[in-house]
Amino acid sequence: MSVVKINVLTVSTEMREELERRFANRAGMVESADGFEWFELLRPVEGTDRYLVYTRWRSEDDFQKWQQGEAFRRGHAQAAAEAAAQGHGPGHGQGHGHGQGPAAAGSELWTFEVAESTGPKA
Repeated sequence: MSVVKINVLTVSTEMREELERRFANRAGMVESADGFEWFELLRPVEGTDRYLVYTRWRSEDDFQKWQQGEAFRRGHAQAAAEAAAQGHGPGHGQGHGHGQGPAAAGSELWTFEVAESTGPKA
């Protein structure tokens, strides 16, 4: 049974473009992970400042292995290095504007099992 992980990121209006750029720069880092099935970065349209980072995995074990692996560390280290190079390094706040740390001001991780799924018919 597949497992869905949704990372809920609180992102100010000023940091939206930066968050999306960071994810675009990390494209391809998760797709080669064993058990990876799907990724989507969902942008809020109205009524919220929360982005959803949706990943789907063959199993909880596959997700845990990826999260503890080199590709995960490399992707997050790359984002941190890019932020530091642009003056967004640690000690400058919590993402409340350009030049101030992480793009997200907060996050939480939701976990779901896929109980039912459907897709387009061929």
